[in-house]
Amino acid sequence: MTPFDVVVLAGGAARRLGGVDKPGVSVGGRTLLDRVLGACPDAGRAVVVGGRRATARPVVWAREEPPGGGPLAALAAGVRHVEADTVVVLGGDLPFLQGGGVRQLADALTAGDAEGVLSVDADGRDQPLVAAYRTEPLRRELALLAAEHGNLTGLPLRLLVQELRLLRIPAAPLASFDCDTWEDIAAARATIREHGNVLDEWITAVKAELGIDLDVDTGVLLDLARDAAHGVARPAAPLTTFLVGYAAAKAAGDGPEAVSRAVAEAARRASALADRWAAEADGAPGPATGPAPGPATGPATGPATGTGPATGPATGTGTESGTGER
Repeated sequence: MTPFDVVVLAGGAARRLGGVDKPGVSVGGRTLLDRVLGACPDAGRAVVVGGRRATARPVVWAREEPPGGGPLAALAAGVRHVEADTVVVLGGDLPFLQGGGVRQLADALTAGDAEGVLSVDADGRDQPLVAAYRTEPLRRELALLAAEHGNLTGLPLRLLVQELRLLRIPAAPLASFDCDTWEDIAAARATIREHGNVLDEWITAVKAELGIDLDVDTGVLLDLARDAAHGVARPAAPLTTFLVGYAAAKAAGDGPEAVSRAVAEAARRASALADRWAAEADGAPGPATGPAPGPATGPATGPATGTGPATGPATGTGTESGTGER
């Protein structure tokens, strides 16, 4: 995988939001800035240009001089702290950005000879704040623009990108949706609560809140909860999934793969146990007790029941609005 750093531009006046700290606005229980940083788990160094605030991961803070000098000045301040040969540059207000899209930008850059890779939204607009750049050409062009204009304050991003050799790739749906207005924020908040998104969004938020980084098949856990609720009693669903989580925690010292196996095995055995309970209630013949069929493997022992951390990248839908005002 391509090593890269990330620079997030999280300053600006946010005039259309009444001057509120836009990157600190919450969408789905997480700030916009944390949602952007959460889409960059592979970044070696995360540089945030803007006022200091609490973040879910460690970052290097930078500030343009003077503050509020615009995106080019902010980018120049952030790039000073970049160590990798590739830097992904992002706005701090992208609620639906995903890690796969960030990785795609970095890999597409190193696969060819371009100096930058820009996302292009559904309307065909370049998104220079959803992009990857080679660090040295980026620094070179920023320095040339500063020399030509005296400084970078107030200069538009298009002056930078028109000087670089670029590759353009289509953005994933809503990857470049940004929140410039309260209407945008309301749309983002509504989108994550839609039926097809709410579970993934909630699980992602809970994992971030608890500091959990683990991929587990949510379908397995939901099926287990259903089996426990129908085969035993409704309150058995959350209690059973909790116990599967406990069984998984016992395997934590053996690494994430062992935990995932433990969740799957504990869920299998607990589901089989729920089936046996249901069969007894229906009066079906067969043994009333006994272990689940098949050999038990992993750290789960006995009729373990419950849930471990579920995962899956958050997804959303909404209206493309470009990178817009910082």
